[in-house]
Amino acid sequence: MEPKKNPKSDVSRNSSLYFAVGLALMLGITYMAINYKTYDKADIIADTLNLDDELEEEVPITEQIVTPPPPPPPPPAAPEIIEVVEDEEEIEETVIESTETEMEAEIVEVEEVEVAEVEEDLEVPFSVIENVAVFPGCEKEKGNAAKKKCMNDKVNKFIGRKFNTDLAGDLGLPPGRKRIFVQFKVDKSGNITNIVARGPHPGLEKEAKRVIGGLPKMKPGKQRGKPVVMPFSIPIVFQVQD
Repeated sequence: MEPKKNPKSDVSRNSSLYFAVGLALMLGITYMAINYKTYDKADIIADTLNLDDELEEEVPITEQIVTPPPPPPPPPAAPEIIEVVEDEEEIEETVIESTETEMEAEIVEVEEVEVAEVEEDLEVPFSVIENVAVFPGCEKEKGNAAKKKCMNDKVNKFIGRKFNTDLAGDLGLPPGRKRIFVQFKVDKSGNITNIVARGPHPGLEKEAKRVIGGLPKMKPGKQRGKPVVMPFSIPIVFQVQD
C-alpha cells in the first residue's frame, strides 16, 4: 500500500531556491552593516539665513554747491576817433644816389696789398728741443745734453744762493721738508717770462717768483735753426728746522 502524500507539501523540493535567496539576503545585510556610517551630533551645525536682516548703509547727505554763473563779458571798447590832420610841414625827402659807375668814368687801379706775416711764438719743450737755451757760463759745453745739464745745475745753484730759507720760519710753517714747484719760459729773446709757482704757502710762492725773475738773460733755444720759446720747470726743496 503506497503512502498517501500530497506532492505540493514536499519541503525538500525547493530547498536550493530557498538556500540561494537566504544567502543573497544575508550578503545584502552584511554589506549594509559594513558600510553603515554614524556622525556625532556635535559636528552638525544647524544655522539659518535670514534674508530680512540686511545691512542698511547710511548715505551721507551732501550739500550741493551752486556755483554762480560767470560774469558777462565786458562790452566792446568804443572805436577810437581818428582825426585827419592836414600836412602843413614840408618833409625833405632823402635821395639815395646810385653807387654804380657810368661807362665813361675812369676806374682807379688799386696796387697790390702786402699782407705782413705774423710769426707765432713756437713753444718747444725742454726735453725735445734741438738746441737748448744756454745759461751764461755754459757756452763752452759741447752737445745738447751737456748744455741741458749745465743749465739745470746753474739754475739750482742760483736758487740756492738767492732763496730766503728763513722765510718759512717767519711764516710760522711747521718743521719738515717743503717743496715748491716752479715753471717759467725762456722766450725767443732769452728773457724769463710766465713765471708760475705752486707751494704750501703764498709767501713761499712769492719768494720763488722773485728768485726766478732774477735769473740772467740766456741765449734762446732754437728749433730747426729758428729761435723758439722753451718752457722750463724745476722744484725748490728745503728743510724747515725745529
